[in-house]
Amino acid sequence: MKIFNATTADVASMHQLIKVYANKEIVLPRSMLSIYQHLQCMYVVKDKEQIVGVAGLHVLGKDLAEVRSLVVDPEYQHKGIGRMLVDHIIIESSKLGVERLISLTYQVNFFIKCGFKIVEKEALPEKVWIDCMNCPKFNRCDEVAMIKYLTEK
Repeated sequence: MKIFNATTADVASMHQLIKVYANKEIVLPRSMLSIYQHLQCMYVVKDKEQIVGVAGLHVLGKDLAEVRSLVVDPEYQHKGIGRMLVDHIIIESSKLGVERLISLTYQVNFFIKCGFKIVEKEALPEKVWIDCMNCPKFNRCDEVAMIKYLTEK
């Protein structure tokens, strides 16, 4: 299995895979339009032609980016696909000059294994002002904010 930059041909499958987890309220829902609009920063893992993993890299500011919409097909979990995607996003973030990579997640142990640490949401004002204000869970957010410093801190 290999990571690819997502293409327009991948969007319908990506949307369906994200929807599986959005319906369980594990990730935020993404419209097909949103996926198309952010396609240049989306990655997929394919097993032959089947998309089995998706993740996005969303730059929030000069030195801050976020891992978004990280999902793995339920039949392919525990095979290292999520870790492969996060590692890829870390490399791509570094190439862009990003110093801090964040995730708002329920998968705390997974992100700890990827080198992230728990942080207070208030320590990420860029995220709050850019995205959280428009989130349906804004006043009842129960996700854990996590951060990984990509440069010496």
